Amino acid sequence: MPAPLPIAVLCELLGIPVADRAWIAVTVAAYDERAEHKRVERELAAYFTELIAARRAEPGDDLVSALTVARGKPGGAADGLTGNELLSTVFLLVMAGFDTTVNLIASGTLALLTHPGEKTRLRQDPSLLPAAVEELLRFTNPVNHANDRFTTQDVPVGDVVIPAGEWVLPATNSANRDPARFPGPDRLDLSRDTSGHLAFGHGVHYCLGAPLARMEAEVALGALLTRFPGISLAVPPEELRWRPVSLMNGLESLPVRLA
Repeated sequence: MPAPLPIAVLCELLGIPVADRAWIAVTVAAYDERAEHKRVERELAAYFTELIAARRAEPGDDLVSALTVARGKPGGAADGLTGNELLSTVFLLVMAGFDTTVNLIASGTLALLTHPGEKTRLRQDPSLLPAAVEELLRFTNPVNHANDRFTTQDVPVGDVVIPAGEWVLPATNSANRDPARFPGPDRLDLSRDTSGHLAFGHGVHYCLGAPLARMEAEVALGALLTRFPGISLAVPPEELRWRPVSLMNGLESLPVRLA
């Protein structure tokens, strides 16, 4: 799995010491197991509490320091942010920015390997990379659904009205395969118009790390195809296993042959 790149980038941004990064990666990955949720939350909360305290005492050139310093400035970007909010923000940045990018790079690679024509097209014309990443976001959907919501009033959706007070689980992966919006939605087409895809959410809930995820995917996929133009799957696609979780849509592993 392409885990080292996203975790390295996040740790650099947050100012997490190199010596702690392997532990961060293993701990975040353990969150897949429901029985591990409380332990992971407790251990990460303790770690980030110490990190925030250290940056408050001695700020550095990192995002945790910036958030900590801004918290104490009236009118600052994080004015009024409580200690718990600061801790929750750091926790969210790590949890939301790691798995999602890993899924995008791995599932995007799989999509290209199972669509050799599009893979060759992209390798021959690297200028397609930005558009390719958008199509891979739509096609692979690194996240299955958004957080659940409750309607505060009747909401018409197509020919159906969702009554007020109903529980709603927005299935963004389904929306990204809507044939009314994306003709031939089950076809990978690196030159299609992907505007309106919901891989990063929408409106006030639009993903904070979208530009970073796009950049990481462009760099990773571009480098992979340039260095290993003959890369191929090492197992039949039907033998691949997907992570048994509801929110994240990602592979457990992606065995490949590099050539």
